[in-house]
Order: sequence, then C-alpha cells, then structure tokens
Amino acid sequence: MVGATHELLAAWESYYVILGSSAAALTGLQFVVVALIADRPEPGAADGIGAFGTPTVFHFCQCLFAAAVLSAPWTGMLPATCLLAAAGGAGLLYTLIVARRAQRQTVYRPVLEDWIWHALLPLLAYLALFIAALLLPAVPATAMFAIAAVVLGLVFIGIHNAWDSVAYLATQRHSRPGP
Repeated sequence: MVGATHELLAAWESYYVILGSSAAALTGLQFVVVALIADRPEPGAADGIGAFGTPTVFHFCQCLFAAAVLSAPWTGMLPATCLLAAAGGAGLLYTLIVARRAQRQTVYRPVLEDWIWHALLPLLAYLALFIAALLLPAVPATAMFAIAAVVLGLVFIGIHNAWDSVAYLATQRHSRPGP
C-alpha cells in the first residue's frame, strides 16, 4: 500500500506544485487589491468584502491546502482522505455562510451570475471534494482526477470572483464623485 500511495501521489506532484503556487500567489494579489482600495472605505464595505472578497481568499487557501495535503509523503490514503473530506465539509459550510452574507449585505444587490459564481459553483465544488475524498481509498486514481478538477475549478472560481470584484470596485470608484 505504501508504494502504491507514494506512486500515485508522485504522479500528481507537478500538478499540485503548479496549482498550489498559483493559489498562494493569487491569495497575495487579493491582499494587495484590498489594501489598495482600503484608502476609500464606504459604509457597509466590510459586509461586501465578507460576502464577495474574503470567500475568494478562502477558495485559494483551500486549493493551497489540498495541494499541500496531496504533496505530503503519506504512507496510506487515510490521512489525505480525512483532511480533504474535512476541507470539503468546511467549504460546504463556509459557502452557506457566504450565501447568507451575500443575501444580507446592502452594498450591492447580487444578480444571477453572482449567485452562480459565489454560491452555486463553490457549493458544488466543495461537495465534489467531500465525495472524492471519501472515494480516495476505494478508487484512488478516479478520486485523484476528481480532486484535481475541483482544485482547478476553485482556482477558476477564485480568479473570476476576484476579477469581478476588482472590476466592480474600479468602475464604482470612477463613477462616483471623490471626497
């Protein structure tokens, strides 16, 4: 089992180095963006960031976490299974919290595209991560492809949502008069 586990994880090493590094870099860029717009806070901005900005960092960090878990030299799949299932469960719970925040905040009225990208797609991704993690011991090769798809999907979701937030902030900043 140890040899098979090492062989399977080694086959995915480059994939997770690339995605984990990308997720870490994108997390840093999100911090820079928030720092740049912090000079002009608006009423309710914290609620908007909690609903639309912070989840992006969470998704990127989940990708980084999955990459770290799947890059560790486990002797069996049980630790990776438990950690990834916990990450999927945490992502499901957090996405429900985010949907509630998006519904309650008053800075911006979400449209269908926002609900799809900020709630539905992350919810499906974390559900898939949870299920794939549970399947890891039984069908490791298939589960690894599913987990890889989830991680890539979360990176794309994060990129889309980060761009959407930045584009909104940039257009809103220029459409309103300055102080």
